[in-house]
Amino acid sequence: MTEPLRIALAAILAGGHVLFEDVPGLGKTLAARSLATTLGLEFRRIQCTPDLLPSDITGSAVWDPQTATFRFRPGPVFAGLLLADEINRTAPKTQSALLEAMAERQVTVDGTTYPMARPFHVVATSNPVEYEGTYPLPEAQLDRFMVRIGVGYPNHEAEADVLTRRLARRREEAPVARVVDARTLLAMQAGVEAVHVDPDVVRYCVDLAAATRNHESVEIGASPRGSQALMLVARALAVLSGRRFVAPEDVKEVAVAALAHRITLTPATWAAGVAADDVVAEVLKRVPTPSTVRAGG
Repeated sequence: MTEPLRIALAAILAGGHVLFEDVPGLGKTLAARSLATTLGLEFRRIQCTPDLLPSDITGSAVWDPQTATFRFRPGPVFAGLLLADEINRTAPKTQSALLEAMAERQVTVDGTTYPMARPFHVVATSNPVEYEGTYPLPEAQLDRFMVRIGVGYPNHEAEADVLTRRLARRREEAPVARVVDARTLLAMQAGVEAVHVDPDVVRYCVDLAAATRNHESVEIGASPRGSQALMLVARALAVLSGRRFVAPEDVKEVAVAALAHRITLTPATWAAGVAADDVVAEVLKRVPTPSTVRAGG
């Protein structure tokens, strides 16, 4: 799971939200909890179920008999990192309750707007839509996730290592140490903002997003938010690689995670079993790669 966690960390350093999508049992929830612990963020979890209500996420006004007034009781969304576990098992109305918080870093309850502290990030997990009891995420909410990451099955050696480590620690819990705190994370995010992005790399991000709109298998292509996410996560990956400039290889590394969930395939393409990931991979082959550039030219 090294590469999925690397992209997830890059998305958080870029100030975005992360969606892990894959079959159950691959460690998606553990990955989200581990990220929250290592980053020193206040962690809250929502277990999404069909009967979950929007107020269960955002909070609600409750009657205070001592003051004879309604008092707002914040919901779990008021946290540094919110884990929405199996987000596509709850109804679309409840899924959309997260949209304002993800987009504007605020929630509105009973006509009153409540700002949220920073940093604030949503890490959601979902199962493939073919699984029983799942609801597809609204396109507007999918677009708010900076990346969608598939974990994938580990190879034999990696899976054997998981079992060996479980035997060695003699308990189910896998403790993770805190590495930074919320204030340090904000400083790290500010540092990422100072990394140089060459105009050729900016145009490459735009060309990749535009190519998804003109692809014959795509009904709706990636939005400008998609090209922006591509650039921002690539910039954070450059920092994780110890560089002060963004290379085209950084863009390629995150292209599928940043663009695939933002495109809608034609019915014929979907029926043929072609996935959005395959379309983005083909776009990467079609669009010319700019020369590797360094900061300042």
